[in-house]
Amino acid sequence: MRNPAKNAGFTWIELTIVVAVIGILAMMTIPGLQENMLKRQVKEGMALADVAKGGVAKFWAAAAKMPVNNKDAGAPSSEKIVGSLVKDVAVDRGAITITFGNNASKVIEGRKLTIRPAVVKDEPAVPVAWLCNDMPVPAGMEIRGANQTDIENRYLPLECRNTAKK
Repeated sequence: MRNPAKNAGFTWIELTIVVAVIGILAMMTIPGLQENMLKRQVKEGMALADVAKGGVAKFWAAAAKMPVNNKDAGAPSSEKIVGSLVKDVAVDRGAITITFGNNASKVIEGRKLTIRPAVVKDEPAVPVAWLCNDMPVPAGMEIRGANQTDIENRYLPLECRNTAKK
């Protein structure tokens, strides 16, 4: 006669193996989730650059040179352009640098992302193209301003990563 107690469920070893496998899978998933969350935060913060982009483009169209700072661009002072994830947005010779802070993750807190204008030299009638971080400059255009980006590449959205072979 068979003992029904032996076939009643999982053994302690089987249960331990299942829990260990689930733990290993969770440990593999968490870093990927963190990277995606950080990319979303950076992308959300990039939206605040729009406050200054229009002013930079208008200044270029009117003067055929880049504004030196927020005031020249007709934008509020850098510490007044803030958001949930951004502590300031500064214009420096046309380049717009976003500094993350406030409710941003500790990984990107205090870090910067620069969006730079690319223009056709001596043709202010041509619209400004905006390039994030170190993206390649379109043919026939020149990039203005310095790139101050110090966020790790893996946390940047795709439109801010130069994937061209160097």
